[in-house]
Amino acid sequence: MQQAGGGSETEVTWEDQQNINKFGRLNNRYHELDDEIRIAMEANENFEDASNELILTDEEVVRFQIGEVFAHVPRDEVEIRIEQMKETTTKHLEKLKDEKESIVAQMADLKKILYAKFKESINLEED
Repeated sequence: MQQAGGGSETEVTWEDQQNINKFGRLNNRYHELDDEIRIAMEANENFEDASNELILTDEEVVRFQIGEVFAHVPRDEVEIRIEQMKETTTKHLEKLKDEKESIVAQMADLKKILYAKFKESINLEED
């Protein structure tokens, strides 16, 4: 790598390239996780809204979407199903957030290593 303006040349070793590649993969996964977390949070909000709607209804049998069809299901069973779906989504959301936290830590470690060697010759920040 040659710095602009005739600066000193820093050799990129195989290990450096592996670290750069790993950082790129982690960065991509970080953005994927952001999207997955957003979707899971929206799903939880929708389950909460559905629970609130069930509280307001007088019906003992309600329409419940299963896949792409609606079925008439007893309200008590729908309440149980919604709670189960909320619980599953909440657990999934926790796993996603834990993974994101781990990725942030790994990326910070790689930044330290790469910036220590390449200084301004490398840009690992998002614009």
